Amino acid sequence: MTTNEPRPGQDHLGYSPGQRPLPQQANPSWLGHVHPEYYRQAPPNDTGRFPPVLPPGPPAVRRGRSSAGASGLVLAGGFLAFLSLFLVLPFLLGSTGIPGFVIGFIASLIPLGTVLLTVRFIDRWEPEPRPLLLFAFVWGAVVSIAVTMLLQPYFSLVAGPASGLDYTTFAVTVQAPVVEEFAKSLGLLLLLLFARKHFDGPVDGVVFAFTIAAGFAFTENILYFGRAIAESSDPGTELVVVFFLRGVMSPFAHAIFTGTTGLIMGLAARHWHNGLSVLAFFVGLIPAMLLHSAWNSMGTDFLAQYILVQVPIFLLAVLVIVLLRVAERRLTRQRLKEYAAAGWFTAAEVDMLATSAGRRSALRWADSIGRGPQMKAFLHAATQLAFTRQRILSGRDVLVHQLDERDQLAGIAALRSAVVG
Repeated sequence: MTTNEPRPGQDHLGYSPGQRPLPQQANPSWLGHVHPEYYRQAPPNDTGRFPPVLPPGPPAVRRGRSSAGASGLVLAGGFLAFLSLFLVLPFLLGSTGIPGFVIGFIASLIPLGTVLLTVRFIDRWEPEPRPLLLFAFVWGAVVSIAVTMLLQPYFSLVAGPASGLDYTTFAVTVQAPVVEEFAKSLGLLLLLLFARKHFDGPVDGVVFAFTIAAGFAFTENILYFGRAIAESSDPGTELVVVFFLRGVMSPFAHAIFTGTTGLIMGLAARHWHNGLSVLAFFVGLIPAMLLHSAWNSMGTDFLAQYILVQVPIFLLAVLVIVLLRVAERRLTRQRLKEYAAAGWFTAAEVDMLATSAGRRSALRWADSIGRGPQMKAFLHAATQLAFTRQRILSGRDVLVHQLDERDQLAGIAALRSAVVG
């Protein structure tokens, strides 16, 4: 008697681990790499068509389940920020005075806006949840500042004498890079451990790191700009000089430092192993601290080092971000092609969903017929679906993400009907 049941050690298709064949282009880039043993077909669309009628207005789409860890992280972050204000705010006001604080606050909004607009550009393909981005910013702007203030005296006491450096040199080239990068990146580690569903790749790592760094630089700029007002005999000129150095020449300095840590932690996050995540935290701190120290070490030849060293580093960071975005688009296209093969999308829809030009064209058309919000929701839902599938194929909490996939496919069907009418 023959049977179709798989043998022990085989999957439901009869393949042993490592033997399951991958379809062509299943690994569209290093960002979307999956192992053969984890690959599985997209669930088929057995209905053959989507519901043709929906109530008026945009349908409610069920989002992926938010983890208790992420919600708890946001609440804990808010509580820590509240406590940290009692340390950070008096320090800022005591260092700058009220006029300096107000002017420094306003001036700091300009470089902050530059970095946050960059974060939005990087993150717009698969946006991170706003509560987690808010946690990242608040961690950088308040909590990491408090952690830095608390750790610096102890670090100076322990490591200062052993360094053999005078206090000023030690504080600028060793203490600040080590303590500040540790304090900022601690927020990244918490995000990775407690919101891992939303921190599962290098793009996520860069986005969260840039947001934390933007918050840290914002508060630090208030201090520097405010001091230029409070401590100078010519506050207007001093503020212009300090603003040019920090707000024009180096608004991305902290972002690039901490961004290297986020990038390395994001690469490790694809494996979803807590031990590896902690190791990546410490490994990622090394380049961040070195870059920070190199920046702080620029002295009389500041302009030459800025042009010959810091500008190339910035351009390299831009190149990395561009490559990450290209990899995201390729990943989206491949995963949606697999859903198209299962009957959920047409080939033309995949082309539209996987390119920036196609998305802009779709939004213009939808706006012209009064269904722009529905189309925007459709584009966002399709991208989320592609990345949910990537998590499934990576073998990470497969059953949980399959439930999300089921809900997202139902949402896609509803949104399609809302768009086409």
